[in-house]
Parts: sequence; C-alpha cells; structure tokens
Amino acid sequence: MSRTGLFSRAGLAVAGCVTLLLGLSGCFTERQNEGAKLYATHCASCHGDQGQGLERLIPAVAKTDYIALHRAELPCIVRKGMKGPLTVNGIAYNQVMPGHEDLTDSQITNLLNFLQTNWGNTNQPYTIREASELLGRCNGSDGQ
Repeated sequence: MSRTGLFSRAGLAVAGCVTLLLGLSGCFTERQNEGAKLYATHCASCHGDQGQGLERLIPAVAKTDYIALHRAELPCIVRKGMKGPLTVNGIAYNQVMPGHEDLTDSQITNLLNFLQTNWGNTNQPYTIREASELLGRCNGSDGQ
C-alpha cells in the first residue's frame, strides 16, 4: 500500500469518528435543556418564569427549602398534583396544583433536575431509576 493510500484511509477513519461523535452529541444536546423547556411549558405559568412563585398564592420553586426537604415526594407531586396546606420557606400555602400525567418518568426526572440545580437550588440530581422508583410509590411510574 502506498503512503498516500495509508494517509487517506486514516483520514477517512478520523472523519468517520468525528461524524459519529457529532451525531451522538446531537442526541444528547436535544435533551440537554429538556428540563428547562418542560418547566416553561408546564410550570412557569403558575410558579413564574424564574421560579419566583406568586406572592402568597403560589409557592416559589427558586431558592426553596421545600425541594430539598421533600425530595422523595416531588416526582409524585409532579405526576399526580397536590392539594392541601404546605409550607415553603416559612410561608403557608393552600392551593391545588394540577398533576402532569402526560409526562414520562424521564421527563419528570429532567424537569426535577432542572429545579434541583437552578435558581439557587443546589440539590443532588435524580437518576431516572430513582425517580421511577419514587413514582412507583404513588402508582405513577410509566417505566419510560
């Protein structure tokens, strides 16, 4: 084999690897901001575009103790909703929050991870397995 043939094969191999990696990164980047997009679609109209809540009517999700203190309940709250009193950052609330049965376990995980790590919240992200197991407690896991 000639020296130029060797180099052209190596070049093709490198180009193939680069194309593969770019294709894979496209798969991951499509979901990279999914949590923020899901929040904007399903939560922002009530909890605010920056998670600030609405006065003493709807609790904030930014800089909140509730997200850290109620980690195990959050997946079911997103899936099934909730009603009744709760306290967030020392303020009492008593409104109905609708559930989001249309979201998959994976989407709930991404949404909650967005909340766990943004707007002053510095909590541990969920794994899909953890979120699905927690959703199983309220018969809310769809296995997706």
